This record gives sequence, structure tokens and C-alpha cells, in this order.
Amino acid sequence: MARALLARFANRIETPDLRLAPTEPLSISRLRIELLSGLTVALALVPEAVAFAFVAGVHPLVGLYAAFLVGLITAILGGRPGMISGATGALAVVMVALVADHGVEYLFAAVVLMGIIQVFVGLMRWGKFIRLVPHPVMLGFVNGLAIVIFLAQLTQFKVPGTVEAAGHGAAGGEWLTGLPLVVMLALVGLTMAVIWLMPKITKVVPAPLAGIAVVAAVVILFGIDVPRVGDMANIKGGFPPFHVPAVPLTWEAFQIVAPYAVILAAIGLIESLLTLNLVGEMTGQRGGASQECVAQGAANVVTGFFGGMGGCAMIGQSMINVKSGGRTRIAGIAAALFLLSFILFASPLIEQIPLAALVGVMFMVVIGTFAWNSVRILTRVPRIDAFVILLVTAVTVWQDLAVAVVVGVIVSALAYAWGNATRIRAKTYVTPEGAKVYQVNGPLFFGSSDGFVELFDIDKDPSKVVVDFADSRVADQSALQAIEAVAAKYEAAGKQIQLRHLSRDCHRLLTRAGHLMVDSDDDPDYEVAVDYSVRTGILGGH
Repeated sequence: MARALLARFANRIETPDLRLAPTEPLSISRLRIELLSGLTVALALVPEAVAFAFVAGVHPLVGLYAAFLVGLITAILGGRPGMISGATGALAVVMVALVADHGVEYLFAAVVLMGIIQVFVGLMRWGKFIRLVPHPVMLGFVNGLAIVIFLAQLTQFKVPGTVEAAGHGAAGGEWLTGLPLVVMLALVGLTMAVIWLMPKITKVVPAPLAGIAVVAAVVILFGIDVPRVGDMANIKGGFPPFHVPAVPLTWEAFQIVAPYAVILAAIGLIESLLTLNLVGEMTGQRGGASQECVAQGAANVVTGFFGGMGGCAMIGQSMINVKSGGRTRIAGIAAALFLLSFILFASPLIEQIPLAALVGVMFMVVIGTFAWNSVRILTRVPRIDAFVILLVTAVTVWQDLAVAVVVGVIVSALAYAWGNATRIRAKTYVTPEGAKVYQVNGPLFFGSSDGFVELFDIDKDPSKVVVDFADSRVADQSALQAIEAVAAKYEAAGKQIQLRHLSRDCHRLLTRAGHLMVDSDDDPDYEVAVDYSVRTGILGGH
């Protein structure tokens, strides 16, 4: 039984596409681009993972292990080659309360349960519902994300205090002033200039990697005293050890862990699926939503058992990868393996990289991520779309990405419902036989049901009324109730009502509800008029 159930679930997700190069054959040139792109991403992952670990209140290696494991597994199994995953700030801000109240072991347990939930979502193929996110929400999402990335880099323009404080941004010390600020700005500007100029000179080396290398060389050769990666934390460590979370298997422990796991799973999937769509638009790829859910879940289950804080897709690093030429799974795999090598062998070298170089890279990511055309079209698109763009951008900065997307979808859905609610109307005419025909136009659903009832003049109508739905659609239970209400009023007035031209799905809804008696077979092509008479025994109480 269990084996059959597992097989049934497994058949509900698409077969993983594990090809390394989905769009072109693997060549020496392509391999070089992928490896260098992966190296660039790995360098940018180090300070991000360390900072997010501090935000969550855990050791820096917990963030680095998560970046390695989540990045590696999703690169192999994920639904979109080119995406980068790892420890993220959106998840870290949720984890901090759990760690503070119950300790890091409960965090590991929550990460495992989070992964199980995400795998279940993928097996059920619920990832496809990301299609319901409207384009204005996507624009607000990327704009808000760009602002968040920009604001996060400003913490590097402060004098670091303690290691923990440096990861918390505002508590990291006072703002730089005088010569240190000038030097920091100059190095950031140099990094951005190299990234901008490099593609015009050669594409042999990814521009972000060239920017990091040039600025690091300048700082090391001239002995410039600026904040470096090593000032945040010592990243040296061993291979992630297998570790079963030390949490009692009790109902009380589950009640502690489960709410955090559900929230983390939802945030992780929303951010990952939106990143999947964004990367897909840039690379011309489609599909893979459910596969990405399974990959994210599997990665988090493994990470929870190897002392990692869990993670999801990272839009900033994904943009670095795509803009550096990464198009296959090799880049993501290489980034994870490079990151592991930094932890095991190259920590002294990596710790010498100036933070100004990484800030410059992220500033260029901000410029490339922000949808600048959305500012220009604000006055040209419908006002509700412009409002949604601004709302999602603001909520992303104020709260987090997941909340912003949910708010944006809700507002867009309500606006759509209201717009359709005002479209319900009817044309009327009288047949030679004396029957009055109402030709209903527009969708009939919860938002337009009241307007539908108001279309009919029951007292003045003749003894026979025909309601023609050829240009309408019965959508939900509220629509059924509205039809029932109209029919009941005509029945109470002693008049006959017929419903005509219902489509096959509307027919099923109404028949299942027991509202109609079918006089003839449904005609979904509307080649002839098909009438349905109201079951008076139900509506009239006879």
C-alpha cells in the first residue's frame, strides 16, 4: 500500500531534467564560462551567508553549510538551471525568534519539517499556482528586492563593532566618515566601473569576477586598510557533519516547530518560484515549478540533518550567475563546491577580499534587477496596476518578499473581481410568442450576483421569461444562489422561467446543486437553443 501510494505521488511531478546544458552542447568554452560564473557566485555567497547566520542568531558556519548544501542539491535537482539557492535573509528573520526561545536544535528540526512540506507541495504539483501572480506583482517584487539588496549593502559603510553586531546592520557601529568613507566609495566605484567596462573589452572572464579580482589586487598590493571578509567572521571549518536534531519526539515539540516550519516553507517556495519565473524570463526557459519545490524541499531536509539553517532561491546571486553567463547546472554545482573549498582550504585567502568589491558587485545587481521601465509606465498602465506595483515594492521593503507577494495577489484579485462585477448586464426583447428574453452578458460569480438579480423586472415581465446565458458564465455557488433567487421570485409571481444556452460545466454545476431539470441534452457549441426549466418543487416549495 505504501509503495503504491509513493508511486502515485511520484508520477504527479515532471521527470527531473538533469541535463547539464539544456540549450547548447557542452564545450570547453561553455565549461569555462560556467566554472568562472560559479566562482563569482561563491565569492558573493560568503558574506551573505555569514550575515544571514548572524541575523538568525546562529554560528556563521551554520549559514555557510546551508549555502553549500542547499546550493548543491538544488543545482542538481532544481527546475531551472542557472538558479542559485542558499541561506537567505527572508528566512533568517523568521528563524531568529525560534533560535532565541528554544535553541538551534529546534531550528534544525524546523528546517527538516520545512523541507518535508516543500517536497509534499511539489509532489502535489501545487507549484503551478505561481502562475496566478500577476505581472504588476512581479514588477513590484523585483523593484522591492532591488531596494532591499541596496539597503543591505549600506551596513558595510559602518564601522564594525562586535562580530554579531556587524551582521545586524544598524547595530554594526557608526557610519564611516572622512578618508575611510572616501576610500570605501572609491573602491566600490572601481568595482562597478570594471564590471561595466569588462564586457566591452573581453568576455573571457565574467565581469563581476574581474571586478572582485582587480579591487582585491589593488587593496592587497597597496596595503589599503579597508573592511574585509575576515572582519565579519572566520569562515574556516570542516565538512558538514551528519547530526540528528536533538529535539524530543513529543507533541509539545511538534507544536513548537510546526508553525515555524509552515511559515518557512511558504516563504521559501514563494521566493524560489518567483526567482524561477524571473530567471526563466531572462534565459527563455519555462516550466519546472513543481520540480523546483521538490528540489528545495529535499535540500532543506538534508541541510537540517547536516547542521545548516536551511534556505531557498537567492535572486541576487541568481542574477550574478545569469549575467556572468551561467546557463547550466554546472555553474550552481561549481558555486557550491567552490564555497566548500573556501571553508575547508582557502579561508585565509577569501578572508582578504575587501567588502567594497562585493558591495560593488551587489550594487550592479541592484541596477540590473530594478525594473526601470516600470517607473516610466506608471502613468500609462491602469491605475490599479500602478498601485499594485508601488504597494508590492513598499511592502517588500517594509516587511518581506512573501508578505508583499501575498498582499499584491490579493489586491489584484479583488480589483479583477470588482472589474468583472460591474460588467454584468442584459439586453431584452420580446418574442412573437410573447415571451421576454434576457440576454445576459458578463461573468456571473460572487461579485456580480447582486447585480444579476437587479437586472430583472419581475412585476412587469410577461408570464414566460427566458434567460439566455450564451454570453455569460456561471462560475460559483454565489451564481447558483442568484439564479435560484431569481427563479424563486418568478415562481412566487406565478410566472415561468427558462434558462438557455448554459455551457457544459455550468450545466454540471446547476444540475449537481439540484436547481434544474434538464429538458434535453446540453449543447456546448450552441448550435441550437437548449432550455432548462426550473424545478419548481425545490424553488417554490410545492
